[in-house]
Order: sequence, then C-alpha cells, then structure tokens
Amino acid sequence: MTVLDVSLGKPAEGVHVSLQQFSPSSVSGTVVDPLLFSVTDADGRCMALLPPRDSEEAKQAPQFQIAAGIYKIVFKPKEYFEKTGRKCFYPWIEIPFHVENPDEHHHIPLLISPYSFTTYRGT
Repeated sequence: MTVLDVSLGKPAEGVHVSLQQFSPSSVSGTVVDPLLFSVTDADGRCMALLPPRDSEEAKQAPQFQIAAGIYKIVFKPKEYFEKTGRKCFYPWIEIPFHVENPDEHHHIPLLISPYSFTTYRGT
C-alpha cells in the first residue's frame, strides 16, 4: 500500500489502514473479518499489510499470508488531513479487491486530496 497526498505532492504519513477479508455467511450473505491494522510511514507506505511474498517484510510478519479471495482495504485519511489543518470530505475510503493468484504481488496505491481520491492496481 502507498498513500500519496496529491494536493501536496508528498507521501501521506500517519494514515490508518486496515485489511479485511470477505467470508460467506448464511445469514447476511457476507461477513467482513478484520485481519491486520497498520499506519502509513514517512514514505506513505504500509508494507506490513500486503508484503510481496518472500520479501523481508513478509519474513518479518509470517502470521499472515494472503490467500485467494475477496478483500477490502479501509483507509482513514480524516485524522491525517486534520493534523495539517485541512478538512476531509471522505473520513474513510474502502477499496474492495479480488485476489485470484496469491503468488502475485498486490500493490494498491491510493492518491488522496481533501475532496477526492483515486486508486489503481499498481505493480
């Protein structure tokens, strides 16, 4: 994960991020299970959530290896913007995504400003 503040042209340090997994449920259709929580570093990165397999980050956090399935990343930029004296229209941003091949690297950059955001599947 990488979060960039495009309004400043800088990485967004201190954004809270959580990784969640969708599971089927006979009652509601789906259940979202929280898996991991982290905060972006000075480079706007959050490598602990989806580290590339066999990377140093993955070796340091072996308790979780992503499997095929549907996941959601929740970013909470409101506190980040408030710390810099700016308002935030989107208090949290949810990005669902489908992992077909867990051996592939999954990088999901988030570009934010106080009143907009965009994302894409990175490399």
